[in-house]
Amino acid sequence: MSNHSSSGPPEPISKIRKLIQRLVFVIAVSASLYHIYLGLTGVLEAYQMRSLHLGFLLPISFLLFPMFKERKESSWLTVDIAFFIMSAFSILYLGVFEYERIINRIAYVDSLTALDLIAGVVLVLCILEATRRIIGWSMVVIAIIAMLYALYGNILPGPFSHTGNSFDRMIEQLVFTTEGIFGIPLAASATFIFLFVLFGVFLEKSGVGQFFIDFSYALAGRARGGPAKMSVVASSLMGSISGSSTANVTSTGAYTIPLMKNVGYKPSFAGGVEAAASTGGQILPPVMGAASFLLAEFVGISYTTVIIAALIPALLYFVSVGFVVHFQAVKNGIVGLSKEEVPQWSSVLKNVHLSIPLIVIVTALFLGYTPYLAALIALASVVVVGAIKKATRMSLKQIIVTLRDGAKATIMIAVTCATAGIIIGVASQTGIGITFASAVIGLAQGQFLIILPLVMIASIILGMGLPTSAAYIMVAAIAVPALVELEVSVLAAHLFALYFGVFSGITPPVAISSYAAAGIADSKPMGTSLTAFKIAIPAFIIPYIFVFHNELLMQGEWYEIIYTTVTALIGVIILAASIVGCYLQKMNWLERIVLFLAAFGMISFNNVLIPSFSFLVIVIITGVQCIHIKKNRNTEDRFEPKQLGDL
Repeated sequence: MSNHSSSGPPEPISKIRKLIQRLVFVIAVSASLYHIYLGLTGVLEAYQMRSLHLGFLLPISFLLFPMFKERKESSWLTVDIAFFIMSAFSILYLGVFEYERIINRIAYVDSLTALDLIAGVVLVLCILEATRRIIGWSMVVIAIIAMLYALYGNILPGPFSHTGNSFDRMIEQLVFTTEGIFGIPLAASATFIFLFVLFGVFLEKSGVGQFFIDFSYALAGRARGGPAKMSVVASSLMGSISGSSTANVTSTGAYTIPLMKNVGYKPSFAGGVEAAASTGGQILPPVMGAASFLLAEFVGISYTTVIIAALIPALLYFVSVGFVVHFQAVKNGIVGLSKEEVPQWSSVLKNVHLSIPLIVIVTALFLGYTPYLAALIALASVVVVGAIKKATRMSLKQIIVTLRDGAKATIMIAVTCATAGIIIGVASQTGIGITFASAVIGLAQGQFLIILPLVMIASIILGMGLPTSAAYIMVAAIAVPALVELEVSVLAAHLFALYFGVFSGITPPVAISSYAAAGIADSKPMGTSLTAFKIAIPAFIIPYIFVFHNELLMQGEWYEIIYTTVTALIGVIILAASIVGCYLQKMNWLERIVLFLAAFGMISFNNVLIPSFSFLVIVIITGVQCIHIKKNRNTEDRFEPKQLGDL
C-alpha cells in the first residue's frame, strides 16, 4: 500500500507549480523591463501607466502569496489561479481593451456599463484580498470601513455625516478616475519607486552591501563598543538603499548582532541597536524609503528638496543612536574588536568603486534629472561598475534574476498603494479629511502641543504592522491637513507624519523590526522592542523640533540653520547620555534628570536664554565628572599593587 502524502504532491500538481514559477518569472522580468523601457522612452498617460503597472504586479501576488499561510495544500491552488485570472482580466479590461472609451468618457456624467461595474468590483476585491495576503487584515479593515462610510456615512449624526453616495458612484471614483486606486500613491509606485527599489536590489546583488559592512568594520570596529557603532554605520548605509527596516535588520543584523554579543552587549541591547539603526535608514538620504517619494508627490516638490530637508534630522538621529551605543560601552566597560578582527583599509578600499552608483544617483538628482531617469542611470552604473572586477561582475543570468527579484520586491508597495488609494478616494469623495482636521483643531483649540501628539499617535497606530508608505499615506490624507490648517509648514507637517510612520516599526507592542532583530539576537521580543524604543527616543523628539524650528529642514538664514543645528546636536547627545545613565562616567538619578532637562533646554526653545543656561549646566556637569575621573585615576595610581620583586 503506497503512501502518496509522504512522497510529495501528485505529478500533475508538481508540473502546475513549476509552470506557475516560470509564469511568475516571465511576468516579473517583463515588469522590470517594461518600467526600464518607459523610463528611457517617456511616461505613458497617467491612467494607462498606473493600470499596467498594477497589471504586472497584482496578478502574480496571488501566485507568490498563498491564500492561507498555514494551509498550502494543492486544493487552494485553484483559488490562487482564479484570483490571478480575475485580477488580470479586470486590469486588462480597464487599461487595454476598454482604455480608449474609459479615458474619453466624462466622469460622473456618462453611465457605467454592467461590465464596467463588474470589472471595477472585481478589481477592488482582488486588491483587498492581495493586501490581506501580504500584510494582513489591518489595512483591509480600514479600507472596508472607508467604503462603508462612503455608502452609509449620510446616516451618521454630527459633523462626520456627509451627503451620501451610491454604490455605482463610489466604484466610479475608486476605479474609473485617478482619484482612487489609480491616484497619487500608485503614480509614485509606477514611476520612481519601482525603479529605485530595482536599483536597491541591484546594489545588494552586486556586492555593495558587503562593501558597506566591511567599510563599517574598518571605520568603527576598533573603537570602544566597536561592533555596535559598526552596526549603526552599516545599517544606516544599507537602510538608505533598501528602504525596508525588516530587510535591513535581517541582512546587516546577521553580521553585527553576534559581534555585539561577543564583546559584551546584552542580546536585547544588541538586537535593539540593530533595529533602531536599521529603521532609521528609511529617513536617511540619498535613497530614502518609498514613502519619501510619496511625500514629494503629495507636497508637490522635487525629490532633491526632500533629500535636502531630511538630511539634518536624519544625521541628528544617527548621531544620537551612535552616542547611546558609546555611552553604553563606557557604562559596561566594553572595548572594541582586536586588530586581527577588523578588515584592513587597504583591502576595503580595493572595492571602493562599488560606492560609485550612489554618487551617480545623487549627482543625477541634483543635476535636475527626474527621479526615474536618475534611477535608470544609476542602475546602469551598477552593472558597469560591477564589471570592473571579476568578483563583482554580474553575468547575464544574474542580471535577469535580479530583474525578477526587483519586481517581486515592489509587489507589496504596489498593492498597498492601491489599497491606500481606496482610502484616499473615499476621503476625497466624502470630505472626511477636512472634517477630521476641523474636529482635531476644535478639540485642541489650536494648541500645537495637543495636535502634534494626536497626529503622532495616529501615525504610530496606523504604522503598526503596516508598511511605512501605507501608514504615511493615510495620515497624510486625514491628519496632516490639521497641522497645515494651523500654518505649520507643509513640508514639516508631512515629514512629521512620515517620521512616526517609520518609527512605528520599533514602537511596542507591534514592533516588527524589533521582533526580527530579537530572532537573530535570541532575545525576548518585547524586551528587544522596549530597548530599541529607548535607544530611538530622540527620533520621537526630532520631529517636534523641526516643526517649531524649520531651520533643521534647511529653511531660513544660514546662521539660523547653523545655530539650530548645533544646539539640537548638543541636545541629542546629552539626551543619549541621560537615557543610558552614563556620560563621561556612570551617573546617579539626579545627574540624569538634570542632563535630561538640559537636553530639552537645548532643543526646545526659540529664545537664547534657556539654551545658554542649559549649556552652562552641561559644562558644569562635564567639568565635575572630569575632576572626579581624574581624582579616581590618581587614587588608582597611588594604590596600584607593586610587582612581587618590589615588595
